[in-house]
This record gives sequence, structure tokens and C-alpha cells, in this order.
Amino acid sequence: MRRMFVVLTILFALTLSACSTSSYEVEEGNTLVVGLEAAYAPYNWTTQAQNEFTVPLSGQPGAYVDGYDVVVAQYIADELGLVLEVKAIEWDGLIPALQAGQIDVIIAGMSPTSERAQTVNFSSEYYRAQQVMVVRTDSSFAAATTLAGFTGAKVVAQLGTLQDDLIDQIPSVVHQTPLDSYNALTNSVLSGVADAFIAELPVAMSIVQSNSNLTFINFTGSNGFTVSEEDITTAVALRKRDTALLEAINGVLAELSVETRDAWMLAALNRQ
Repeated sequence: MRRMFVVLTILFALTLSACSTSSYEVEEGNTLVVGLEAAYAPYNWTTQAQNEFTVPLSGQPGAYVDGYDVVVAQYIADELGLVLEVKAIEWDGLIPALQAGQIDVIIAGMSPTSERAQTVNFSSEYYRAQQVMVVRTDSSFAAATTLAGFTGAKVVAQLGTLQDDLIDQIPSVVHQTPLDSYNALTNSVLSGVADAFIAELPVAMSIVQSNSNLTFINFTGSNGFTVSEEDITTAVALRKRDTALLEAINGVLAELSVETRDAWMLAALNRQ
């Protein structure tokens, strides 16, 4: 009954709003089109192996996407009575794709920063994570316990992310040119081009799990980065005009317990 009420509410709102030209049209295929990178494990990653959690990648025959974001997206789609479609899009292209109507929402481990909120709306949070440093196990920085312990280090982060902004909090840091993927960041540290890169804890855990030469440093208390609430949470991004969909998604997320979210993330880490 709850699901039917939510869907009918969205239909009613979309019907009444003559000025709403959103691509989110329930009557046209009952599909929720989600954009993500498909290269940001454990939030999302591409795989050729199908399992109960994977969703086919639109336009990529034989390719599937798995991860925490995918589980959340499937849950939202199911609760709203919609069919989930997922498109893999480069990070910097996600918001432009949303604005162009190529996707309905972004579920990609995206932080709801005030800058992004100028052009898109964000749902309530669907996950929160700490920011950590990834280094080689044999690095002189591997024993650091504070940001000051990285004084003078060569540090890199992904292009267009919060992590790249955080680098300048490190004393006398050598802020390297940001890279476009976590594979590139990993290779940069492994090769010694960079001493460290910054990542969210789940992402760092995933990378270290598959690279025995790497480890991560999780700071405690005031020893780490100064971040705001918007910096440590992830949320669904939507177009400004899609207020009915935003309300519906927030209603779904309100029913999702912290314990369930954490269990889904742990399961994604184990699968990846």
C-alpha cells in the first residue's frame, strides 16, 4: 500500500505540474535511470560476472555493475515500483548528464557539497564515511598518525572531488595534479610518483584489500582532516525541478536503517 501511494503521488504531481519537463516520466517505461562511474569500488564497479546484486550496464553488452550504490539504487527503484537502468558515466560528466536529461538521478558516492547544491538537489544521506590516506606499506609516511606526519609529502587525489580540496590541509604539502580515476591514483602511489592519495574509508579498504603493498591511515579525533557534514556523507543528486521524485526518494531512505546500510557496504567490500 505504501509503495502504491508513493508512485501515485509522483504520477499525480507530474500530471499537475505543466511546467515540469523532467525526464522522470513514470508512464514512459516505468524506468529510473541512474548514473554512476562504475569504477569507484566499493560504491560501484564494472564486472563481467553476474550475481544477485549486479545490474546490466546500459549500452555495454555483457557488462554489469555491482557495488553499494547499485544495491541502494535497486532498493529505491523497487520501493518506488520502477525498473532500474544504470549508465556508466565519467565523474566529471555526471552532473552535465543529469542536467541534459540523459539520467534521472546520480547515485555515485557523491557528497552533497554546497557548490554542487547550487545546480542540483540532494536527497538525505545514504552513507557517511571518513577520509583516510593511502600509502605504500614501506613508505616513510606509513607510521604517520596525524596530518603533520605528512609534512612535505607528495599527495594526489581524484579530479573534481572533495579529496583534492583536502590536500591543502597538509603542512607544506606537494599538491600534485589530480588524476581521473582511482586506478590511476593507485598506480601513482605504487610507482612512487606520489607518496599518498586521499580516499573515503570504504574505497581505501577496497584498494588495500587487492594491493598488499598498500595500507591506509585512519586518523582519530582532531588529528585528521577538518571536514563538514556535507564532506563525509553521500546523497542522491537530482535536478532542481524533480521535487516529487526527491520527496519519494527521501521517504524510501528514511526507512533504511544505519545497520542495513553498514551491512550492505560490508557485503559490497567482500564481493569486490
